[in-house]
Amino acid sequence: MAVPKKKTSKGKRNQRHAHWKAKASVAAQRALSIGKSVLSGRAQGFVYPMDDESAEEES
Repeated sequence: MAVPKKKTSKGKRNQRHAHWKAKASVAAQRALSIGKSVLSGRAQGFVYPMDDESAEEES
């Protein structure tokens, strides 16, 4: 026979929610850091496509 599960406490629910929200903040900081390093030209280990056509037109 099926038995109902125990109710999750408000504290546990809030803890899960806070952890989920904190992960978004960390992801945003990492994305901003990668973007800054790419724009400054100091990116190491991050591959992104370069426009070959625009480089040829300038020379």
